[in-house]
Amino acid sequence: MKNAVLILVLVLTFGSCTESKETTTISTINWNKRSVGHKVSDSLKTGKTYLSVYSQVYSQSEHTTHDLTATINLRNTSGTDTLYILQAEYFNTVGKSIRNYTPKPIYIAPMESLAIVIDEHNKDGGTGGNFIFNWKINNQTSNPLFEGVFISTKGQQGLSFVTQGKTLEQ
Repeated sequence: MKNAVLILVLVLTFGSCTESKETTTISTINWNKRSVGHKVSDSLKTGKTYLSVYSQVYSQSEHTTHDLTATINLRNTSGTDTLYILQAEYFNTVGKSIRNYTPKPIYIAPMESLAIVIDEHNKDGGTGGNFIFNWKINNQTSNPLFEGVFISTKGQQGLSFVTQGKTLEQ
């Protein structure tokens, strides 16, 4: 009986070590369900926002990095009007496009927030990744807010910080 329990413990222990971890930048949001079913009006105010994103940060030297989980928040700050996202494109440190999250325009309802989560094990963005968001809103509405929250925890140590998007001139 002891041998059977020991074998079972060993199988469970070593069997769980071989599990492969998927690293994805796909959000839990189903973007297709958010697609706008009509042409977004040309009369809306157009904007463009840049957001710094960090998959990794340097530590001690340029040869040591810490991997981070990135949560990219897209926030509609209006209590009455819909925000339309025409482009949500992720670029790496050297400016190469990694992924366009919006092949079709999507909407974000008033006061709603959406998140894109980039797994801690996904290093595609590197130390200088970024997003570009192209968006449209009602002319009388406040601009949307784009934020990044970055976190990593190992044992007793934790690292976290935030970035805010910068609206670019059109």
